[in-house]
Amino acid sequence: MRCIRVRREAGAVRLELDHYEPPSPGPGQIQVRWRASSLNYHDYAVITGGLPTVDGRIPMSDGAGEIVAVGPGAGHQWAVGDRVMSVFFPNWIDGRPDIDGTMAMSGDSVDGCACEVSTLEASAVTRMPAGYSFAEAATLPCAALTAWRAIVEVCRVRAGDRVLVQGSGGMSMFALQFAKAAGATVYATSSSHTKLARLRELGADQVINYREDRQWGASAYALAGNGVEHVVDSGGGNTIAQSMAACGVGATAVLVGVLGGFEASIAIQRAIAKQLRFQAVAVGSRQMQLDMLRAIEANGIRPVLDRHFPLAELAEAFAYQASNRHFGKIVVEI
Repeated sequence: MRCIRVRREAGAVRLELDHYEPPSPGPGQIQVRWRASSLNYHDYAVITGGLPTVDGRIPMSDGAGEIVAVGPGAGHQWAVGDRVMSVFFPNWIDGRPDIDGTMAMSGDSVDGCACEVSTLEASAVTRMPAGYSFAEAATLPCAALTAWRAIVEVCRVRAGDRVLVQGSGGMSMFALQFAKAAGATVYATSSSHTKLARLRELGADQVINYREDRQWGASAYALAGNGVEHVVDSGGGNTIAQSMAACGVGATAVLVGVLGGFEASIAIQRAIAKQLRFQAVAVGSRQMQLDMLRAIEANGIRPVLDRHFPLAELAEAFAYQASNRHFGKIVVEI
């Protein structure tokens, strides 16, 4: 079977096409034939060395495919032919996050989905949404679940709430869609007028070009009246100050990304005056993924797909991601 491995040599990191023989599923295990994956910033950090991993790691947290073999004891849950998708934290089944549940991360601390076949624990996958293609389902385990946890689990967005999302990456688009499904008013930012127009098509009520408006946080605050109730901050160091400016009193800022830097200075006095709540999240549990799937089906939510690349061109797919020309999710066909 073919796979892609992360090779670490003399301080450099590269991707290598390799071949391997997956083991047969043992007790409580299944074997999955992956059909698609999708790119996330987390994966980019792994393959560029930003997140250290062992030499030979198979990257990519997201995967969708069908079960091709079922080990003893797993037949009560799965059958050959079932269409499934990966779980980012295969050991975090439900409840609060803890070290045991979040130590294993697909495509990071354990092998991921940049391969043709994986042998996994039966709980390391969930079903796919009804009517989804493999490519569509492969966009959900990291980006969509992060957005779901931010909008639903942390913010508990309700009809009439005002939500600010940032950029046009996959996670931000899912956050926009989940917030609109809850009945919220959504404010979206981007540096591209073309992308802003497409965000409006997805349901954004107000859009702001942050490249032209350096005080976009204050602008969002004004557009929302007295600020927004919720911010999904994907920029980290470069955006947290503006996110705080956009917040109204008692608002929640959910920290989900570091696209703009790993360090930030917080104006503590402003945070106290506004009584802000900050919550950092990293994807979510298997049970959250199951809850998200039901909401996706009930609301008819579909991911926005950009370009498709074959597995052998994974490096080219990441180069395209780094160019920031994409709108929505970049898919890898396996």
